[in-house]
Amino acid sequence: QKYLHDLAGWNALPTEAQERIIGRRKLDDIELDDAVKPTSAHNALTTIEENGREFQIVRDNMPFGKVGEGEYGTYFIGYCRTPRVTEQMIENMFIGRPPGNYDRILDFSRAATGTLFFVPSTTFLDAGGEVAPAAPTPATKPTAAPSSSAAAASEGSLGIGSLKGEKGHE
Repeated sequence: QKYLHDLAGWNALPTEAQERIIGRRKLDDIELDDAVKPTSAHNALTTIEENGREFQIVRDNMPFGKVGEGEYGTYFIGYCRTPRVTEQMIENMFIGRPPGNYDRILDFSRAATGTLFFVPSTTFLDAGGEVAPAAPTPATKPTAAPSSSAAAASEGSLGIGSLKGEKGHE
């Protein structure tokens, strides 16, 4: 994923505010204690657990910049056993956990692009690529008109970046 950063806005924040947004101390990179870390902290929303078990993901960020154009950002890449980890991370960041409790880093970083790839294992390839179909999920009717972000989520889109259908400057 490509994220573009508003560094002027970010740098205008006091260090303590930056630390609450990220969930780590800035100078020594130590994670904030859960007692003081906001539930909207980046590291809280991007840690995916189920039944007390944390899902593993290898992640890395690479900064980039076009100094002459004032464009700065990060390329994020993550590798995990199942796409649901990455999908849940993105949903938590953009929609929130619970909805509305979104990742405040997005007040300063904008998703410009994103892609998800499936890289099959040799076992999968040796089996001819056959997998059991997933059980269908019953559809439910909403009781009220959903918000645009809820509507986008129900259509399988988070409505971010170029997925919004709006012209941008990617």
